[in-house]
Amino acid sequence: MNTRRSRTLLSLLTPLSLLAAVSGCGLLSDDASPEGGGRSFTVAAAGDILMHPELVDQARKDAGRTGKGVDGLDFGPMMAGIKPLISKADLAICHFEPVMGPAKGPFEGFPDFQVPPQQAKTIKDIGYDTCSTASNHTLDHGYDGVKRTLDALDAAGLKHTGSFRTAKEAQTPLVMDVKGVKVAQISFAYGFNEPHRLPKGKPWLANQQDLGRIKAAEQRARKAGADVVILSLHWGREHHPEPSGGQISFARQIARHTGINLVIGHHAHVVEPMEKVHGTWISYGLGNQIARHEQPTGLTEEGVIAWFTFTERGKGRWDVQPRFEPTLLTIPPDAENVRDGGKAAYGDDDVQDYRLLDVPAALRDDHHLTDTQKARLRLAFERTEGTLLNRGAGADGLKPLTSLPG
Repeated sequence: MNTRRSRTLLSLLTPLSLLAAVSGCGLLSDDASPEGGGRSFTVAAAGDILMHPELVDQARKDAGRTGKGVDGLDFGPMMAGIKPLISKADLAICHFEPVMGPAKGPFEGFPDFQVPPQQAKTIKDIGYDTCSTASNHTLDHGYDGVKRTLDALDAAGLKHTGSFRTAKEAQTPLVMDVKGVKVAQISFAYGFNEPHRLPKGKPWLANQQDLGRIKAAEQRARKAGADVVILSLHWGREHHPEPSGGQISFARQIARHTGINLVIGHHAHVVEPMEKVHGTWISYGLGNQIARHEQPTGLTEEGVIAWFTFTERGKGRWDVQPRFEPTLLTIPPDAENVRDGGKAAYGDDDVQDYRLLDVPAALRDDHHLTDTQKARLRLAFERTEGTLLNRGAGADGLKPLTSLPG
């Protein structure tokens, strides 16, 4: 679906490096697309998009610099670092966790998120095609919040599934044409934060995790013509870089008892492993795409873009080849979270702004990184790689999309 190649602006990348990134210099390895077989397409998927108040402040600051944005907010510079990669995918899937508020606010952080709808335009602009919207925060502001969120995604040209405005919408599968292949996305969450519950008379407002419901959603998608079904699943334990026993067990139920082709996990806010279960790839958790928790841990700033190449091997049979690209959100000094009163940033006194980086691209292309910046990026890559592979995914073919530059 997306074949765009775009120039981006990053505070840590030079114009020359951006040109190299956009041209795809070393971005996609030759073995990322299997030879032979029938129809083929690529999918990019990433972790939670959760714009905490500090990130809204950054968008306001960037709007003052760029003169762009809507109603004084420009989320573009903050997320530009992943645009060259996301825009290359035939289908790019985001996970939008919070609830949209009115364009001019008020905006709220935890526990009941209400975030600027202006970010929907940026999500579309960097190359995303569709977003899962079922999360533990989906019902933070009831039906009105769900409607505002989906209306904002519609206005930006983003498809979505997981929460719904009508019963008919909830029963209508999201099936997209991707290079001639009918690809469906379904989205479920383990539950919703107290005291929020599905309202009486609107049990269809958001999808709650249940094997029977997931099987029924897959069957509706297949009846609507879907060749491939991708499940976005909001599950597991927050801040744990390993899947829970419940996740592992449920993954096996999905692999055994459904025909779902791929599971993309969210919610932990840290990267969790990937694993091939009975022939089905399970991504337990992709970490944060972009978020700014009250107490950054380092792990919460690291995320991963999962890249999957689907190749048809026969009627109803698809080979799925997985790759990964680590990401890192740089964060500026915070007097409350560093010992020297805010004189140094999170390990680097050169960081001035929140910026989401494609880790290998930044290491490869930016010749002005300090040694500290390089070390932080390498740590993000190596730690993400170790986590992703720690359930044996390497033996089943999981590799970096872009190798760690020397």
